[in-house]
Amino acid sequence: MKIAFLNDGAYAYATGANTAVGGAERDQWLLARALVAAGWSATVGVRDHLKAGERRIIDGVEYTGIGQGQVLLAWHKFLSVERPDWLFWECAYHLWGVLVEIAKLSKVKTIFHAAFDTDVEPRNALIFRSRWWPLYAWGLSRTDWIFVQHNGQLSGLKRPWQTKASVLPKVCVPLGVGDLPAVQPHTDRENYIAWVAMLRQHKRPDILVDIARRMPQERFVVCGGPTTHGTSAEFSERVVNALRALPNVEYRGQVGPDEAMAVIAGAAVFLSTSDGEGFPNTFTQAWSAGTPVVSLKVDPDGIIRRREVGEVPGSIDHTIEIIANLIHSPQRRDEIGNRARRFIVDNYSAATVVRLFEQALNNTY
Repeated sequence: MKIAFLNDGAYAYATGANTAVGGAERDQWLLARALVAAGWSATVGVRDHLKAGERRIIDGVEYTGIGQGQVLLAWHKFLSVERPDWLFWECAYHLWGVLVEIAKLSKVKTIFHAAFDTDVEPRNALIFRSRWWPLYAWGLSRTDWIFVQHNGQLSGLKRPWQTKASVLPKVCVPLGVGDLPAVQPHTDRENYIAWVAMLRQHKRPDILVDIARRMPQERFVVCGGPTTHGTSAEFSERVVNALRALPNVEYRGQVGPDEAMAVIAGAAVFLSTSDGEGFPNTFTQAWSAGTPVVSLKVDPDGIIRRREVGEVPGSIDHTIEIIANLIHSPQRRDEIGNRARRFIVDNYSAATVVRLFEQALNNTY
């Protein structure tokens, strides 16, 4: 079987670029590698980093330049030349309905993967060109299969769409346990709190600033650059200035994936202040490194509470209390971290994800 992706960000991750950013982009990079390791053929269409017709194979995945021309024509040519069995797309996009029809013309089946929770609510899904939501909804109605990140998203889909949808975990253990970072005992870690995300409004970095101000005795290491994606430039600028003004915050700005992972893996606690997410990659990255997650609100499918792999305080005051307790309890952090690591190994291996992926697609035949 052959699968195609259209994603420049996946290429940035594949090449180890320091500019690589984005959970959906990382998801597709890891999924493509996992499918190739399982015997699939995978190709990724790239607009910005490769010249038209230029090809590069990395970890068995073929990256192909599709050119800078009119995007609809570029998509059609890519699918007509590559002739994949499946086209995979992640995240709400106003032209998804058009891309589904282009794929059907090329006799290619389509897969949509939800990222943010509102991706399953067409009226609320689009950040850009929000009035084009009927075209996005048309794509969801016409796509052959829908993957979601957790059961909350599944129940949020329209009932007719639920019959062609299933939950797909992320690939967090690419080929084997040896691919995971070594777990550093918490007694050997620096007692800092990690926060890693782009400074988007829904990530609530303003709450991070508030927490850091109220915990002057604790050290925070913050990674994430300004962005205008669903966020005003003024908001990002205010947050950056506030972070730089705090003596207990080490603000590193946007960093490469390896540095971000190192920050998470060496932390006492990973902190999430987001109002909304899908299933954050940073959660699975933290758990794979044995780092407890303290998430102010977000807890997809109640995993943090049910699996006891962190805490979900629900308020800023309770968040501060929980972090203070964890910082001074390395033994408890080790216990949480060991549970988290086992949870990742048991549920997020490449073999597990590919098996669920193939089982779902078999339902379409």
